[in-house]
Amino acid sequence: MSTAEKNPKKDAGKSQPNAETVVEMHNVRKSFGDKEVLKDISLSLKRGENLVILGRSGQGKSVTIKCIVGMLTQDEGTVTVLGEEVAELDDKELKELRIKVGFLFQSGALYDSMTVRENLEFPLTRVLKMNDQEEIDRRVEEVLDSVGLADAIDKMPSELSGGMRKRVGLARTLIVHPEIMLYDEPTTGLDPITSREISDLILQMQKKYKTSSIIITHDMECAEIIADRLIVLNNGLFVAEGTYQELEKSDKEFVRSFFK
Repeated sequence: MSTAEKNPKKDAGKSQPNAETVVEMHNVRKSFGDKEVLKDISLSLKRGENLVILGRSGQGKSVTIKCIVGMLTQDEGTVTVLGEEVAELDDKELKELRIKVGFLFQSGALYDSMTVRENLEFPLTRVLKMNDQEEIDRRVEEVLDSVGLADAIDKMPSELSGGMRKRVGLARTLIVHPEIMLYDEPTTGLDPITSREISDLILQMQKKYKTSSIIITHDMECAEIIADRLIVLNNGLFVAEGTYQELEKSDKEFVRSFFK
């Protein structure tokens, strides 16, 4: 069964050929000591697109997205996000940019001592400096409803399953209405059914909030469901780019190995 047949809603999130570029990396290099992790890599993300990065562990996938949000600074090359060169931003400008770029960590990174409601209120009050409790409540309830967890609003993270924690993490990231989403292994540690639900949810949130996304994943079903385009990273270099169907038939054995 084709991806389109499995997910008829997917076409709604596809970027157009002439769509605006929202992330651009040019000739980026990054080393840690003697180990060069990124070797002259370039990529672009179009508005409304889901871009998946594939690669073995330790190949620089997470380093790539950390450079995008300024958690790491490249040694050479440029990283431009929403028209801003990230390395040139001061602390205030970087904080403002990060509001527009949501980063979903593998763990979901919830505060264990806070309820779901408090976890979602935190970015609204601390980041957006909102103080209208009625508006805060509205946004919390809306985003929880979007991820199918309206009934979990007063639960503690310890009371939630792994899949539910992922959903709350996604809700907390989306609540500030970012333009770009960065996902680091969004389905890691989940059973196949829950992984599929999270993959479908990423598509739904892309459509609802009109986000552009970069997704790091080892989950090939997730990649097939959500990717408009994939790039393959090996030894610090991008070695292939294309749709799922194109890369599945690649003439490079290393690229095809991901699809077995």
